[in-house]
Amino acid sequence: MASKKRVTWTGHTRDHGAMSGPYVIRGSVSLPEAELMWRFSRSSGPGGQHVNTSDSQVELRFDLAKTEALPPVWKERALDKLAGRLVDGVVSVRASEHRSQWRNRETAAVRLASLLAEASAPPPRPRRATRIPRGINERRLREKKQRGDTKRGRSGRDWG
Repeated sequence: MASKKRVTWTGHTRDHGAMSGPYVIRGSVSLPEAELMWRFSRSSGPGGQHVNTSDSQVELRFDLAKTEALPPVWKERALDKLAGRLVDGVVSVRASEHRSQWRNRETAAVRLASLLAEASAPPPRPRRATRIPRGINERRLREKKQRGDTKRGRSGRDWG
């Protein structure tokens, strides 16, 4: 009977081998695990002997053009906003800041979910132009005049 190994880091107990997904984009829409493509490679930078033998860098790819998980309106918005990042309709996210592959997987999935949430969000309402009330404008001009008079009164001409 194969049981999953439990490891504890700084008070957080996690199950190795099980992702803590589903990664919610917004509301009831989440990233479908079946459509996520993972790739692992050796991370660059410091880390001692262990880093030379473990594939801890994670690249997560998601086919945005072909997915059925997102509502059509969200998908259109995301395709428009992420057009510069897409390669053949696929968006890619990398994570290599942690030494453990598992934590890099978590980071990459959360990053992808927040990227899609931001890209599929509705545009902000356009600002409605409003006029400045006449009283406020007059008060501003009156205060400017007072300030100018105060400064003019400081000149040394009258000290004789």
